[in-house]
Amino acid sequence: MQQNYFLSLFFSGLTKGSIYALIALGYTMVYGVVQLINFAHGEIYMIGAFTGLIAYTVFTYSGLPLPFILPAVLITSAVCAGAYGYTIEKIAYRRLRNAPRLSALITAIGMSLVLQNYVMLMQTSDFLNFPNLFPELSFLSGIRHILNSGQIIILASALLIMIILWFFITKTMAGKAMRAAAQDQIMAQLLGINLNSVTAQCFVIGSATAAIGGVLISAQTGQINFYIGFTAGLKAFVAAVLGGIGSIPGAVAGSLVLGFTESFGSGYISSQYEDLFAFVILIVILIFKPAGLFGSTAKEKV
Repeated sequence: MQQNYFLSLFFSGLTKGSIYALIALGYTMVYGVVQLINFAHGEIYMIGAFTGLIAYTVFTYSGLPLPFILPAVLITSAVCAGAYGYTIEKIAYRRLRNAPRLSALITAIGMSLVLQNYVMLMQTSDFLNFPNLFPELSFLSGIRHILNSGQIIILASALLIMIILWFFITKTMAGKAMRAAAQDQIMAQLLGINLNSVTAQCFVIGSATAAIGGVLISAQTGQINFYIGFTAGLKAFVAAVLGGIGSIPGAVAGSLVLGFTESFGSGYISSQYEDLFAFVILIVILIFKPAGLFGSTAKEKV
């Protein structure tokens, strides 16, 4: 019985960590290239979830076969969120790239509030029911108390996205351009890399992965509202810092640490302190590793 309970908490933590990773990747990719924390990123996650709800309604009434609804909803949400990410970068952040850091920070917080209120006015301030998009997997019939269909699909989707992203960053010319810009912006531009294009790609990709995470977790929990992006975005930012902001493997590792901490802390201590665990683990790790798990401390010559 205790073993089953432990496994249930393990898979719950793995699922949470996977969702946090899909959001944290956006934070760390943008920061790695332009040294900017996009605090509106959580709201993109929220907009992706609302887009998924609208897309589900449209596809259901159009008669799309059930097995194709989830992929169609995920693709629609990713494309829409990518468009939002591109627009935000071009309108709100691009002109502030060489401005003082405080200006970009204030703009990011302002953009977060704008998007929150935009969705609240366009939709509602109440919680909305989100449909269960996950098909029942028959081979899980004997272990549903440990692992359910939604968790399997979330884990598989997150793993597939991370593999695709790894391949894109390590094997394609666009990915190599991102890594070059992250390493040295000036040298990258001297070599002909378009910094505006690279930055926009980071925003689009990060927004798309966050939107997919928003749809998946909303289908698992069964509800959404305009404020879900604030808490999820804040925790994903904590995960990115835990792993070392700017490091993609670090974002994934930090997300998993955070997911397991929340799951086991809630299961063995109290679920009332779930949000507290994120910041306690952040403080503990940063005391011993100020740059995060995978981060490196920059050395400056005087």
